[in-house]
Amino acid sequence: MSTVSTDHHDRVLIVRIEREERRNAINRETAEGIEAALNLLDDDPDLWVGIITGTPSIFCAGTDIRERADLRMPRGGEYGVIRRRRNKPLIAAVEGYALGGGFEIALACDLIVASATAQFGLPETKRGLVATSGALFRAPRALPINVARELLITGRTLDPERAKDLGVVNAVTAEGKALDEALVMAAEICESSPTSVSLSLKAIDALYADADAVGWEVTDDAKDAVLRSPDIAEGLDAFASRRTPRWSGLPPA
Repeated sequence: MSTVSTDHHDRVLIVRIEREERRNAINRETAEGIEAALNLLDDDPDLWVGIITGTPSIFCAGTDIRERADLRMPRGGEYGVIRRRRNKPLIAAVEGYALGGGFEIALACDLIVASATAQFGLPETKRGLVATSGALFRAPRALPINVARELLITGRTLDPERAKDLGVVNAVTAEGKALDEALVMAAEICESSPTSVSLSLKAIDALYADADAVGWEVTDDAKDAVLRSPDIAEGLDAFASRRTPRWSGLPPA
């Protein structure tokens, strides 16, 4: 059974991550499914807007660290979406947890709709890791800097109302209604010229192109450093064993 499904609503493509037994964590098959779905969105002229969502209880728990697969896709980068150069808007419809790479998928979208059950978090440091799919620079861009720091270094979560107040979430709905509201937004977008929408998004992306390049450089530096640290093995073992990590402390400067 595929872990990603698609559905058409007029000019809108809905992409569903459906791996409930693993909290919709992304493995290679799921990344390939997202890549294929978003390639369809990009390439089909009859599709004007995309929505990415999960299952009714959870959006996405990020990378399936149990499998440790290569999740970089040819066109979309990580998970098939994180580095994608899109010319059509993509909305995240979030029910339940969007953690780690799940939050990074949402941050890679143009709009975020969250239900009352949504929780956004970046728990990587609790595993001896760092956020490697854009959050190190997209979170400080989307949120006040101290809130971004809070999420990145404490592992705390952000509830939907606070996320909306801070500007990272566009709309909050009742439980189970995030996709419905995302479809309303998508229909409103489809009332606009698709050329004008595409050019508007392209202009916004151009404003941040240089900053994104720096962001990926510093992300790669952090990733390389954490891979050399003993904390990564300890963090992953502690996570798998459901115990408290025993950190080694900072290496000499």
